[in-house]
Amino acid sequence: MKKRESIGHIMSAGLFTVHPKQTLWEVKEIFEQQQIRHIPVVSGKDVVGIVSLTDLMRVTYGIAKEDLAQNQAIYQSVNVEQAMTPNPEVVSEETTIREVAELLVEKGFHAVPVVGEDGNLKGLVTTTDLIRYLIEQY
Repeated sequence: MKKRESIGHIMSAGLFTVHPKQTLWEVKEIFEQQQIRHIPVVSGKDVVGIVSLTDLMRVTYGIAKEDLAQNQAIYQSVNVEQAMTPNPEVVSEETTIREVAELLVEKGFHAVPVVGEDGNLKGLVTTTDLIRYLIEQY
C-alpha cells in the first residue's frame, strides 16, 4: 500500500450534481437510477452542500413511513437546500488517502467532495471508494 497516494487516484469523478432549489423527488430519482447514495450540491461552480440517501429518509421518517403517495408528495414539496448538509468539508485532489480516511473516521462522514485548486468540484470520495482501494491492495 502506498503511504502518500493521493485521493485523486481513487475518487469517483463524472459526478451527478444537484442545485439547492431542485426537489428531493429529483434527487430520489437520481439515487434510484444511478445506484448512488451521495450527491454534491452546487451553486454555479461552488460546492454548497451534500445530500445523501439518509437525508431523504430523514425527511419522511415518522410521517409517511410506507405510504408511497405521501412520500412522493413530501419529496416533491421539499427542496434540496432544506435537507442537505450545508457547507461540507472538502479536500483537494492532492490530499492523501490516509488523510481522507482519518477525516471520515473522525467526523463520521461517509463522503467528502474533492475540489481542484480553483475550488471547482472534481470528484467525490466515499467510504466505498476507500474499501475498494483496500481490497485492491490486499
